[in-house]
Amino acid sequence: MSLEVLYEDNHLIAVSKKAGDIVQGDKTEDEPLVDKVKAYIKKKYNKPGDVYLGIIQRLDRPVGGVVVFARTSKALTRMNKLFQERKVQKTYWAVVEQLPKSNEEVLIHYLKKNQEKNRSRSYDKEVKGSKRSELYYRLAGRSKNYFYVEVKPKTGRHHQIRVQLSHIGCPIKGDVKYGANRTNRDGSIHLLARSLEFVHPVSKEEMKISAMPPKKDPLWTEFYELEKNK
Repeated sequence: MSLEVLYEDNHLIAVSKKAGDIVQGDKTEDEPLVDKVKAYIKKKYNKPGDVYLGIIQRLDRPVGGVVVFARTSKALTRMNKLFQERKVQKTYWAVVEQLPKSNEEVLIHYLKKNQEKNRSRSYDKEVKGSKRSELYYRLAGRSKNYFYVEVKPKTGRHHQIRVQLSHIGCPIKGDVKYGANRTNRDGSIHLLARSLEFVHPVSKEEMKISAMPPKKDPLWTEFYELEKNK
């Protein structure tokens, strides 16, 4: 079992999700990440019976990066509260197909989810059933054909980053659902949950958990080197 653990203690465990993995079970019946983490804990700590693991956050299937789980119900309740109160700083990296009009900007749109099609639509003004969505982005650099963008979402809506970047004419590489020219061969999209920052729910320690971008991908490698050498 291949599992990249980024952080663990008695209360939390954070892992790097690979693009293509599902966080929890769905109709595909593929093995979800939550079960892989439970198996890891059971084996490492030789735990009898069922392993408790609370799902705090989810990432879309074609997206990779940091996912944190709760190892106790107390940690789950407290982490859920931190997310609800927007006290968790989420940072994403995206490779987009077009140059954004501004080097940095706060985007505010209104997103409406279509449950049947599993997609969201973005509006400039509020419409019935829509939710206010806000993110900050910064242009980090460019390659020959693509552009590197760092994104910090303030809200956590369905497909938010994908929809909002597409709305301003900057679809994410590989994300044909939201306007990209073509799919990526492995079914991924070039969106990475790069880091989570929060105050630990029990120890009160300042936490920053980061995931590395996929190796052997020249775009991600160049993006990482640009940010490392800033």
